[in-house]
Amino acid sequence: MEKLEEALSNKGLTVSSLPQKGRCLFTTRDFSPGEVIISEEPYVSVPNKSAKCEWCFTSTNLKKCSACHLVHYCGNTCQKSDWKLHRVECKVLSKVEKERIKSITPSIRLMVKLYLRRKLQHEKFSCNAHTICDAELKPLGTGLYPVVSIINHSCLPNSVLIFEGRMAVVRAMQHIPKGTEVSISYIEMAGSTVTRQKALKEQYLFSCTCIRCVKLGQNDDIQESAVLEGYRCKDKRCSGFLLRDSGNKGFTCQLCGLFRDKEEIKNIVNEIQSLSEKASFSLSYGHKKDASVMYKMIEKLQLKLYHQFSINLMCTRENLLKILMELQDWKEALKYCRFTIPVYQRVYPECHPLLGLQYYTSGKLEWWLGETEEAYRSLAKAAEILQITHGTNTTFMKELFVKLEEARAELSYKISSKEADDY
Repeated sequence: MEKLEEALSNKGLTVSSLPQKGRCLFTTRDFSPGEVIISEEPYVSVPNKSAKCEWCFTSTNLKKCSACHLVHYCGNTCQKSDWKLHRVECKVLSKVEKERIKSITPSIRLMVKLYLRRKLQHEKFSCNAHTICDAELKPLGTGLYPVVSIINHSCLPNSVLIFEGRMAVVRAMQHIPKGTEVSISYIEMAGSTVTRQKALKEQYLFSCTCIRCVKLGQNDDIQESAVLEGYRCKDKRCSGFLLRDSGNKGFTCQLCGLFRDKEEIKNIVNEIQSLSEKASFSLSYGHKKDASVMYKMIEKLQLKLYHQFSINLMCTRENLLKILMELQDWKEALKYCRFTIPVYQRVYPECHPLLGLQYYTSGKLEWWLGETEEAYRSLAKAAEILQITHGTNTTFMKELFVKLEEARAELSYKISSKEADDY
C-alpha cells in the first residue's frame, strides 16, 4: 500500500475512503482536459476470441501454442513477453482433453491466469475486470487493472478510460481541480436514470448517487426518460411526451392532452419485436440486404411510436449504419450517420469518445462522397473531442489528423479555385 501511495503521489493522486463508496482516487493537483491521469498495464488479460494474439490482441500472422493448442501468438516477441505466465498455464491446459479445450471461455481463462500469477508472485488485491477496446471502442478482450479499479463510477464522469493496446489510459475530459474525486463511467450512458440504475445494480451491485441520478423522479428526469425511452404524441405536429393515465387504459400527452390507446401502442411494439427477430435472423446468416430492408421497416414503425431522440430509434439507425457501410452503400450510410449525431449530442457529454467517433465516421463518409466542406467540419469536430479522450500520439489519432489536413487542403484549393473563376 505504501508503494502504491508513493507511486500515486508522484502522479498527483491519492487514495481516500468515503462512506458507502470505499476506496476512491482523488487528485492532489489540477488536471487539464486531455491530460493523462493514470495509465496501467493489465495485471492479467485475455483476448475475447481465441483467434487473437494472447499478448497484443492482433488477429494477423497467428500461430498456435504447440503444447496447449488454445493460445495464439503473432510472433516471438509477444510469445516471450507472455511466456513467464503462460508456461505455467500451458502445463494446466495441455492436460485438458482437446474436445474440452473449446469450452474454456475467456472469463474462465482470466480467472485461471489471475490465480496463477498471484501464486507465482504472492500478491493479493481486489479489482474489477475491464473490457479492453481498440481506438474505435470495439471490444478486443478483458483485463484486470488493480489501480484503475480504484476509480469509481459516475453517470456524469470527469474522466474517460481508453485503451492503447492493452494499456489502460485514464484522461481528464474537463478541468479537474485539486482535491476532486476522479470518476469514469462503468456503463452505457445513453439511457434514462432508471435504466442506468438498473444496469449498475445488476452488474456492479450498487446504486449511483451522482448529480444526474439524484434527480430521479423529478419532473425534468421524468420528461427526459419519456423522451428517451417512452412514447410520442400521436399528433405529429406535437412534440409532447406521454405518461400513463390513471386508469391504465393508455397514455396522455403532457403537452396537448391527446390520449393514445394502450392496445394501439402494444400492437406496434409487437410488430417491431417480430421484425427485429427476423432482421437478427437474416444478419446471422449474412443476408445483409434483407436485414437492411427489415430494419428500415422497423424504423418506419418506430417513427410512429417514439420521439426523434428515442434510444430505440437510435439503435435501429446504428444497426442500419453498420449494415450499409458493410454493403458499401456510402450515401445511405451517411444519411443514417447524420440521423444519429443529434441523439448522441443529447445523450452523451460534449466530450464523449462515442460522439467524437460518430463525427469521425460522418467525416470519412463525406470525404468518400466528395463532400469536402462537410468532411472537414466533421473531422475537425472529431479531432476536437478525440484529442482529449484519445490523446494525440496514437496511430489512430495520427491517421485522423492526416485526414483532417487532407480535407483542409482540398477545401482550401476548392475555395481558391472558385474565387479565381469568379474573378
